Amino acid sequence: MATLFLCIIYMAFISLGLPDSLLGVAWPVMHLEFGAPSESAGLVSMVISGGTIVSSLMSGVVVKKLGTGWVVFISCLMTASALLGFSLAPSLIWLIVLAIPLGLGAGSVDAGLNNYVATHYKAHHMSWLHCFWGVGATIGPLIMSGMIDKQKSWRSGYFTVSMIQFALVVILFLALPLWGRIHPVSSNVVPNEDEGKKTESAKPLRIKGVKFALAAFLFYCGAESTIGLWGSSFLVQINGLSPAVAAQWVSLYYGGITVGRFISGFITLKLSNKKLIRLGQGLSLTGILLVLLPLPSWFSFIGFIMIGLGYAPVFPCMIHETPVRFSAEHSQTIIGYQMALAYTGTTFLPPLLGGITAITGMSIFPYFVVLCNVLTIISCEIINRIMKRKQTIQKAMVNE
Repeated sequence: MATLFLCIIYMAFISLGLPDSLLGVAWPVMHLEFGAPSESAGLVSMVISGGTIVSSLMSGVVVKKLGTGWVVFISCLMTASALLGFSLAPSLIWLIVLAIPLGLGAGSVDAGLNNYVATHYKAHHMSWLHCFWGVGATIGPLIMSGMIDKQKSWRSGYFTVSMIQFALVVILFLALPLWGRIHPVSSNVVPNEDEGKKTESAKPLRIKGVKFALAAFLFYCGAESTIGLWGSSFLVQINGLSPAVAAQWVSLYYGGITVGRFISGFITLKLSNKKLIRLGQGLSLTGILLVLLPLPSWFSFIGFIMIGLGYAPVFPCMIHETPVRFSAEHSQTIIGYQMALAYTGTTFLPPLLGGITAITGMSIFPYFVVLCNVLTIISCEIINRIMKRKQTIQKAMVNE
């Protein structure tokens, strides 16, 4: 029964990943049908992420009131309905309206499940949880590119994904009783009485390192979503690829994230979260440089895969470290804030790049991603330094 329950949690993250990459892949075709400028994809993306920010900030209250199971079910139902609406939308205005429930459907379930796994399961389960997000994010663009290539219809792509979502809704509804029966014993966070006393009355945002953790999520998720939204447009406009081929290459970027998270789940048994974060950041930065440099197109192909593989461990490892760094007592609130800042990055950074490209052209794309990556690395290293200093003080106090 416990294994079945874990599979349900994984399926919930498939439902989160399915719609995330659809807009960027389909937009080169969609904006022509609607007669909308290319950069207006940023507006739709901003509304989706804005709804997710609101629901992330409310996640603590919503999960406490309804329970994680009902939040997951309702959220998946909202996204399935919104995606069906996308497939029928007659204009850009309708896309913007439907983007609201699509965004609201993601935030609470994301924060709730992340905290649940971070506080009750070991690091490899967190990596595999986000691997299943990658399964959804990989399947989505493959479905969309297939529909664009064979049926010449992005609407069929959205309709197909919505039907998959509705199937998941049925499974999640039937699984609702399991959430009240299974409560795994935490195997991640070992209580620290001294740390608990220090943070008991502290406000989460005043805990040392929290603000830099929020900055890391802001820039990392901004970079990840920027690649998903504008990667196809870059490959079409700069590398001269067809929209269908560009969509396939972007799906490989998400495939790299998916496969990388599956592999990193095993690596966490040998390496710490901190080492995996550093390893992933170095690999992704190398991949971005391959896209940036004036090399043959197949280097960009390799670069997109390397970026995905490098990004794979960063998000789940940063989430899993939250209760360890800042105490389990505050982890739900802090993870809610992290999700909000993550979606703030996805809300503002991709459309910011869209506005910049309207002036400079799409060639600025890889430079923008490099900047986000560097800022993420700086934020993570500052946190590491703060945590090292805290451990040194704690050891000194114990020795006294």
